[in-house]
Amino acid sequence: MQTSPRPRLPRLLALATDSRLARGYLALFGLSIPVLFLFPESSFAMAPVLLTAPLSLFAMVLPFGPGTEGGGAAEALATGFWGGWLLLAALVNAAALGALTRRPDPAPSVRPRSGRLRSLLAPAVDNWLARGYCALVAAALGVFLYAVLLAPDPGFAAIWPLVAAAPLSFVAVPVSLPAEYSSVAGLGTLVFSTAVALAGLVNAVLIGRLAHRLRSAGR
Repeated sequence: MQTSPRPRLPRLLALATDSRLARGYLALFGLSIPVLFLFPESSFAMAPVLLTAPLSLFAMVLPFGPGTEGGGAAEALATGFWGGWLLLAALVNAAALGALTRRPDPAPSVRPRSGRLRSLLAPAVDNWLARGYCALVAAALGVFLYAVLLAPDPGFAAIWPLVAAAPLSFVAVPVSLPAEYSSVAGLGTLVFSTAVALAGLVNAVLIGRLAHRLRSAGR
């Protein structure tokens, strides 16, 4: 008799809780919540958002959230939505870590290094979820490069690729600063774009592995 596939949410919860790395991440996220309320004016208040990036950062483009004008029910609803989005982002990240730590199916034969590298990076491009994310990062980088190279005033264009490839993308800022002040024109932009692209690739691999695990768990 054929068993029906399990719903996606229980599969997500299983991946988010069945490894030490995933549970440790959720525990760290849980500890960051009281910090948000105890030190709302400090830089530590951003800990829950940074820990749940990049999904949590996408909510920043919405016109409502904590502190929404009007108060009362409107503010409570906006805050509740924001808190729910943070929790969902934390579960997705924990599930991605759980998928990363799960042992892959045994390979039929020993692969050469190039084959192992292709196998490692394959989840970034072999499913629609990861490919869609890669397209999002590419579009954000395109907007940034257009603003820097062609627009008269780039403004804060770098925020889009940083948000799209967070949290590892934030490393691109200190890494590219020395190149920005070098004598080679455009080196800082090249280093920043490369670092963001690599951060996005890491995220895409995690998203792809999560998609594979969710699919295989439903069979």
